[in-house]
Amino acid sequence: MKILVTGATGNVGRNVVEQLVAKGFAVRALTRDPARAALPEGVEVVRGDLTDPASLEPALEGIDRLHLFPVNETASEVVELAKRAGVRRIVDLSAAAITIGLYESPVEAAVEASGLEWTHVRPSEFMANLLPVWAPQVKAERRVRYPFADEAGVPVHEADIAAVAVAALTEDRHVGVVYTLTGPAPVTTRERVAAIGEALGEEVVYEEVTRERAREILHAQGGFAGENADFLLGFMDYGGGEGSGEGGTSEDDYSALLKPWPGVQDATGEPARSYLRWAHDHVEDFR
Repeated sequence: MKILVTGATGNVGRNVVEQLVAKGFAVRALTRDPARAALPEGVEVVRGDLTDPASLEPALEGIDRLHLFPVNETASEVVELAKRAGVRRIVDLSAAAITIGLYESPVEAAVEASGLEWTHVRPSEFMANLLPVWAPQVKAERRVRYPFADEAGVPVHEADIAAVAVAALTEDRHVGVVYTLTGPAPVTTRERVAAIGEALGEEVVYEEVTRERAREILHAQGGFAGENADFLLGFMDYGGGEGSGEGGTSEDDYSALLKPWPGVQDATGEPARSYLRWAHDHVEDFR
């Protein structure tokens, strides 16, 4: 059995590759830039781009199972190519917002319509989402300036998302199952910053600022933070339109995801990792 992992250098994909290799499975990893992939020894790294389905044809040769990163625009073509190439099972990376009816997924629809074995993996907010936003501030001044001090979410560790995907790729009991994934408990912005400080063994000051001031800070910071400031701070909604003006996670829309879901435990038999565990796992990113 050979497994193709698309999005192999992303937060989840890299963990999927590493966990599959650790379990002894043969892995082919798809990336736009193989020279920069830096994946484990023994992984077959190939060039390809999900926005260009034809580029996937060589990568799909001899593949039995596919971990599919979501690209809505080409999902039907990619799934059809996979089916023609002999892929028997697709595990797609999806989103918890689908579980609560915020939108429908063209990727999930294409996978189900294919007639192949499938599992949908629907994570909530990633614990890693704010890493490129907060890490520069923590490194520079051991401080995080951000709004929403006491707003709680239940973010999930990217390693847990990968563990569910790996289980679904390698075990038959997950076929036709939808897993909605969260962390083990709600955690506020203030508590997240405190956890980062605990992992560092140093005080990290949390300074609550307005959304408007945070936008100024993130735009000045540039990079991922600047590019995504409007979405992160609620100036842009999930569909890319103008936000409600409240910022953060809306309890009206997302209340079902403000409590823990058992997907990680159900799929892997292990409890979901805590935010403090995530902070320890990424401590060098903040140092």
